[in-house]
Amino acid sequence: MLDDIIIGQYIERDSFIHSLDPRIKILVIIFFIITIFLINAFTGYLFLAFFILVTVLLSKIKVKYIIKSIRPLIFIISFTLIVHLFMTRGGQIIWEWRFLKIEEEGLRMGLFMSLRLIFLVSYTSLLTLTTSPLALTDGLESLLKPFEKIGLPAHELAMMMSIALRFIPTLLEEAQKIMKAQKARGADFESGNLINKAKSLIPLLVPLFVNAFRRADDLALAMEARCYRGGEGRSRMNALLLVNKDYIVLALSFVYLISVGIFL
Repeated sequence: MLDDIIIGQYIERDSFIHSLDPRIKILVIIFFIITIFLINAFTGYLFLAFFILVTVLLSKIKVKYIIKSIRPLIFIISFTLIVHLFMTRGGQIIWEWRFLKIEEEGLRMGLFMSLRLIFLVSYTSLLTLTTSPLALTDGLESLLKPFEKIGLPAHELAMMMSIALRFIPTLLEEAQKIMKAQKARGADFESGNLINKAKSLIPLLVPLFVNAFRRADDLALAMEARCYRGGEGRSRMNALLLVNKDYIVLALSFVYLISVGIFL
């Protein structure tokens, strides 16, 4: 299960998507999320699926990574579908058994919400897979910079978000090592009922949290040793610079996604 979580992982490739400015990729994802909630017909989701497929091909990221990003949310997606199937009312009755029944509106809303979750996870995973943590931090800080005038700590927010994403793969790797070590000592994480499974996770969670706090302390000491004092007056080795292809991608993506959201 832990192997399926790829949030925060960065896969280096020599691709068109990797070479784009991180600010453009973040803005395209914002347009994508807005479009998802504007769509009122299943035809629109076909166009969104096509958009995701084109992005995956241009990024040279294997489809299996996108599928792996969805697997941890299978339970949530299935639960969302079931709740809407049996709780949403409207339209003709498709299936009925005693007090249970599925109506057209329930089926439509269940599929809509499930597809929205799948598309959201798939496309946001592409952001971390194709953007390094450092580039993501710089992109977020640049986009949030105008809000500093109203007191928003843009650099600190961007730094916290990027550090959190960066340490997800590290913590998952440590969790796997601890789990294997506990299994070698006779721990059982799979058998028993739900309560027993929850109790069996205590030997895993305690050392994991201890290691996480230790890593956070080491990171704070390393940043202080390098005289880190926040974003004010801070310079960068590689400054972000928008080029023609960035503007073209942003314009085409905006026109495509907003058109899909409005007309479909």
